[in-house]
Amino acid sequence: MESELEKLIKKYRDLGIDRQLDYDKFYLYSIITHSTAIEGSTITELENQIMFDNGIALKGKSLVEQNMNLDLKAAYERVLELSSEHSDVSVAGLKELSALVMKNTGSVYHTVLGDFSSSNGDLRLLNVTAGIGGKSYMGFNKVAACLEEFCKTLNLKRGEAGSMTVQELYEMTFDAHYNLVTIHPWADGNGRMARLLMNWLQFEFQLIPSRIFADDKEEYIKALVETRESDDMSIFRRFMTETMTRHLANDIDAFEKSIGNISLAKTDTPTTGDKIIALLRKNPRHTAKSLAEAIGISAKGVEKHLLKLKTQGKIRRIGPDKGGHWETNQDN
Repeated sequence: MESELEKLIKKYRDLGIDRQLDYDKFYLYSIITHSTAIEGSTITELENQIMFDNGIALKGKSLVEQNMNLDLKAAYERVLELSSEHSDVSVAGLKELSALVMKNTGSVYHTVLGDFSSSNGDLRLLNVTAGIGGKSYMGFNKVAACLEEFCKTLNLKRGEAGSMTVQELYEMTFDAHYNLVTIHPWADGNGRMARLLMNWLQFEFQLIPSRIFADDKEEYIKALVETRESDDMSIFRRFMTETMTRHLANDIDAFEKSIGNISLAKTDTPTTGDKIIALLRKNPRHTAKSLAEAIGISAKGVEKHLLKLKTQGKIRRIGPDKGGHWETNQDN
C-alpha cells in the first residue's frame, strides 16, 4: 500500500513539476538557502540566485554568510558528480566534501594532540557538547573508526536499493543523515554535511530531494535530540516524512494555482520509460539485459530507468532479482 509521501511524489511527477525549465537549478538553490539558514544565514533564495548566477556580492550581507552559501553550492556540485557516478561513500570522500563546505568559513583548532583545520575537512581532535544537560557527542578518539563503519554499512544498504520501496529509500537517506550528525565527525559543519549526504543519496536514487526549511528548525533539532535520547529512529523518520509530505503538498498546490489547475499535456512520442512499461506488461519477467536489447540502450541505462519508474510508483519488483517478476501500475 502506497504511503502518503509516495502518493504525493507520484502526483508531483505526473504534473510535470520536476520537468520545468531550470527546475533542477532553482530547486538546488532552495536546498542550499534553507540549509545555510538553519545555521544562521539570512540570505534569501532570490539573493542566492543573483550571487550564484551573476557573481555579484550582496549588499548588507556579511562575507561569512556569502561564503557559507558559495561553499555549500560547490559541495553540492561535487555531490551531483558523485551521485551520477554511483561512487561509494567513504571517509576520504566525506572529508573532501567537508573541506568544500567549510572552505572559507572554517577555523584552525589547537589541541594537545596537535592542530587541525575544519577548512581542510579534518576530523575533530576534541570533544563536542551535545547541548544542555552536560551531554556530549562521542569521544573524538572513536570518530574515525565509527565513521569508517558507518560508510561500510551505508554502502551495503545502497547495494540493496533495488529491492526497496520509495518510502524505504527515503528512510535510508534519513537514517544516513541522523547517523552522520550523531557521530559528529567535525568541529563545525556537521548539520550541513548530514543534509548534504542525505541529498547525495536522494540524487543517486532519483528521489525528489528533501529540504528542511528554516521554519522547521526548532522541530528538526527537537526530533534529532529525542531520537538520540530515546534511541528510536522512528522519531526522526516520522519528522522527515511528515515535513517532506507537507512541503510537497504545498509545492503541488502552488503549481496547480499558478497554471490554473491544468495538467501538462503528455507527449505523443513514447519515452524510454513508456517503452519499458509496455514491455513489462507483455513479459513481467524481463531482465535489464533483455529490456536493453529490445529498446536499444545499455543495460545500465535500463537500470537507471527502472529505478526512476519505481520511485514514481509506476512499477514494483516482486520477489528476488533472480526468479522474481515486475508488476506495473495499470493506471499508467
